[in-house]
Amino acid sequence: MMFKHAIVRNVARKFQDGITSCNLGKPDYNKAVIQHSDYIKALKKCGLRIFQLNADEKFPDSTFVEDTTIVNKDVAIITNLGVTSRKGEELEIKKVLERFYDNIEYIKNPGTLEGGDILKVENQYYIGLSKRTNKEGAKQLTEILEKYDYSCSTIQLVNFLHLKTGVAYIGDNNLIVSGELIDNPIFKKCNIIRVDYDEGYAANCIRVNKYVLIAKDFKRLKNSISNLGYKILEIDMSEFRKMDGGLSCLSIRF
Repeated sequence: MMFKHAIVRNVARKFQDGITSCNLGKPDYNKAVIQHSDYIKALKKCGLRIFQLNADEKFPDSTFVEDTTIVNKDVAIITNLGVTSRKGEELEIKKVLERFYDNIEYIKNPGTLEGGDILKVENQYYIGLSKRTNKEGAKQLTEILEKYDYSCSTIQLVNFLHLKTGVAYIGDNNLIVSGELIDNPIFKKCNIIRVDYDEGYAANCIRVNKYVLIAKDFKRLKNSISNLGYKILEIDMSEFRKMDGGLSCLSIRF
């Protein structure tokens, strides 16, 4: 699928007050703004039209727009975020999506589901069961997607915050995999690019049209992807990493 658009949201000044499990220190707001700007420039280089929403100080985590929706060529699905402090982030995202989608569906209580737990590999969806995405949320998503002729499978997570913390599909049957997911037989039909433990953060990369965006300073994974023939754009993600965020988290691409 070629992407034409991306939704992003500016970094809140209260970004450092968001949710994190990392022990990497507090993010520097000014650095985060610069890194976010560089990320947007990279998306533009990939040919995307950017819908850039203002920061929302009510929601420190709201720059991580990916969690609010699942989108494909057929439908936009508004999620039900798995932590109370983030509920409401999806409202402004929905307004943008309504301009492009006739079919909009919803994950509803008691189901919870976040976009970071959803991996699309062609017409197959993998749903991570995590602290943020429960079985009821996965069931609802499966029922919605099956109406549009997509298949779904679930994966129980152990250590990862989200499924896409440790896996990324970059097209051409190539799957970047790290940590607890490396030997999971559910991915046996894919060409697996294993990520070394010390480069695990970089597994969250994104394919955007002709490019693969990867976090900066992870040379072995960069070389592995480059050797497959992909053009690479590196983005400094140091401040977002401190808040459990990766490259996929910062945009909704459609």
